[in-house]
Amino acid sequence: MTSACLPAAPATLLHALFAGRLPRLAMFDLDGTLVDSVPDLAAAVDRMLLALGREPAGLERVRLWVGNGARVLVRRALAGGLDHAGVDEALSERALALFMDAYADNHALTRVYPGAVETLERLRAEGVALALITNKPARFLPELLADKGLDGYFQWQVGGDTLPQQKPDPAALLWVMAQAGVAPHEALFVGDSRNDVRAARAAGVPCVALSYGYNHGESIALERPARVIDDLRELFAAAARP
Repeated sequence: MTSACLPAAPATLLHALFAGRLPRLAMFDLDGTLVDSVPDLAAAVDRMLLALGREPAGLERVRLWVGNGARVLVRRALAGGLDHAGVDEALSERALALFMDAYADNHALTRVYPGAVETLERLRAEGVALALITNKPARFLPELLADKGLDGYFQWQVGGDTLPQQKPDPAALLWVMAQAGVAPHEALFVGDSRNDVRAARAAGVPCVALSYGYNHGESIALERPARVIDDLRELFAAAARP
């Protein structure tokens, strides 16, 4: 059979999003997208609360609170809910220090999601530049990534305190694109929360969202990302025909 008679390879979801090509740059969130870190975060939160003479929050409540960085997580734990407006600032600073100590180098319960490494390998092999943009403090990234076998993939890493702004502000996405010399229509953001979708939208970047992540108990589909997927490997699955 000649090559002219061979059936065309099916377009993947990524090809469908980028007019038959792959993006030049793929930016990823970390917690809730590449790794399930809630067990370790919850353990650190509970140690912090116990040190302050309070009842532990537990994993399921912490799962609803993560996504806006360590400072907001701590304030939500002190408030016992998402609304943390009334938390005392001095108490918040003390609690944050306790949390940071409790969480430092403590990643034994964190698990890499199925398909994460395979997807990063595939993107790298295809020549797509990779970046990590997370609201997690930057000090925790090197050890966590190394421990979970995710180091070496990302040319750029932006933590929650690397820039003055955090997601949903688009500053980190815009900074990475400027460093990479990539236009928004050539870039992809992959995340799991409304902060990710809103940051990508503000930066003019299409966003693929994971259904399994942390979005304060709400379906990520409500944020209307470009696509919602259940597994990172779906980025390279055959795209559904219109």
